[in-house]
Order: sequence, then C-alpha cells, then structure tokens
Amino acid sequence: MDDPGLPSIQLEDIDPDKCYFNPGCAMSLYKPEAVEEILHLLNRRFLPTKLHTTCCRHDPDLPAGSTIINNCAGCDRRFRSLYEGIQTVSIWEVLDNIPALPLPTYDGLQLSVHDSCSFRKKPQVHAAVRSLLDKMHIEVIESPLSGTKSVCCGDNFYPHVSIEKVTAFQKKRAAQMPCQDVAVYCVSCIKSMAIGGKTPHHMMDLVLGEETDPQETRIDVYHELLDQYIEEH
Repeated sequence: MDDPGLPSIQLEDIDPDKCYFNPGCAMSLYKPEAVEEILHLLNRRFLPTKLHTTCCRHDPDLPAGSTIINNCAGCDRRFRSLYEGIQTVSIWEVLDNIPALPLPTYDGLQLSVHDSCSFRKKPQVHAAVRSLLDKMHIEVIESPLSGTKSVCCGDNFYPHVSIEKVTAFQKKRAAQMPCQDVAVYCVSCIKSMAIGGKTPHHMMDLVLGEETDPQETRIDVYHELLDQYIEEH
C-alpha cells in the first residue's frame, strides 16, 4: 500500500483568530521585504494572519489550535511534531487555493523542481508547487528523484561532514536536474543549486516576480549567520 504521507490542516479548518505566518529564519534573512509582501497578500486574500517569527527550534508560545503557515520544510516538520496543539500547512498549499490569485507569467520557461527533503512525505505540497508553476505558465521537466523520492540538496550534511563532501553532495544533486533552471522552495537549496552550477528560482521569488539571488554561498559563513539569527529568535 502506498504511504499516504503526512496531512496538512485543511484550510477550512483553520481558526482565523489563530492563524500565523512563519517565514522561517532563512527566508527572513534572505528577503525580509518578501515576507511582508506575502503577509500582506494573506491578509488581503486569505484570512487575518499574524506574523510569527519565533524559530521552530524554540517553543512557539501559541495557544492550542493555532495554525502556522510556513515556507520552510524544516519549520513544518518541527512545529507539527515537537509542539502540542500546533497545526501546519505550507504557504504553497494556501496560495494554490486562493481563487484568482494574481501571478506573473513566464511563458517559455522550462525548469526542474528540487523538492525540499523535509517535505518528502507531503505530496500535497509537491502538487501545490507544481500547480502554481503551471498557473505561471512554466513547464516542469521532472527529475527522477523528485516529490516523495526527492533527496537532500546536500546542505543538511553540514557540519556532520567536511565542507568538501557537502559541496560534492550539492554538485551531485544539482547534476540530477534535467534543466538548467531549477525551482526550489528552501533558501539553502538556492545555494546548493547555485554551487552545482544551476540557475535557482525560489518559489517565493517566482510568485512575486523577482529574481533569485544566491547571496552568501560559503556554507560555513551562511550557517554562522543562520545560527546567530536562530539564537536571537
């Protein structure tokens, strides 16, 4: 029997008084202005949504019955599994279900999708991402290792193995993408695809009509910045 995966909360079951958007530490560092745009979009077209910036490694300090709309697969996994009374759903599922959501179009763009490894057991997220790409007139050329078969971009191996080995994993994963252009929905995956010689497009950037900037690609420096932000939030 096929693994049914891990469910997200149904959108109609979200308590509008307990609806929060947590963009994740990496996205908050990457493009804080995009976080504000998405929050504004949720409030205008979905439900009253409050910004939640507590890192998923810390107690979210939210009432039971709260829902966290997240951008990061790691946040989704930790919030739903570590803290009682917290439900989660990805921003991609929410955006895909907003009727007549205004989206930019990219006629003629072909890309592959690197699915975040922590979302491996959430096929509904994979489907929502591809539905949004289709709505933006983007053709997806799938990698054999995608969706529920996706593998890590390499970043999660740091610092357990040397930077050289992490880089080798990143290049190997990038080479498995049939297209030069690759859609990702994790900031660390941006860097892995760039290190592997691909052109990454974060889903948040695609939805907002913006270019994706790999920014800091030295993995040790990137993780130092991330760890500092996590400690402060």
